[in-house]
Amino acid sequence: MNPKQVENLIYEYHWRRREVDRLENILYGSSVPMKSWGVAQYGIEAAMPKGSSGKSQYEFEMMDLREQRLFNRLEIFRDQVYAVEMIVGEIKDEVQLIIIDCMMEGMSYRSIAAHLGVSREKVRIDKNRMLSQICQNCHFLQDFLKGKTCV
Repeated sequence: MNPKQVENLIYEYHWRRREVDRLENILYGSSVPMKSWGVAQYGIEAAMPKGSSGKSQYEFEMMDLREQRLFNRLEIFRDQVYAVEMIVGEIKDEVQLIIIDCMMEGMSYRSIAAHLGVSREKVRIDKNRMLSQICQNCHFLQDFLKGKTCV
């Protein structure tokens, strides 16, 4: 991946994360309410088998075309979101971490520079240094996203 592709992947993180949540809600329904977690069951309810909240292979085969398309998009976006989170785990410099966190929120150069109290040129230099460092060490990223994304 070249630096521009990595930069686009990072800048698109914020809306992809929201889209993953939306697609999961459409495909799997709302999650189990937290107040019922950890509640012990007694009697016959405790002995009965519990169904999984996910879809079975049979249910995936019976999906209509729209759901199948949404599921495929969900898998791609999950991979891309996870790839950006892996990138963040590889960065050690604090300023670069702040820059990438701001980029993940969709902030512009101007707003990142104002946040850090530096010039836009300094942000651009640090960002380019970070992106080139990521691209030099992103063999794991290329293997992870190979064939799974249109980036």
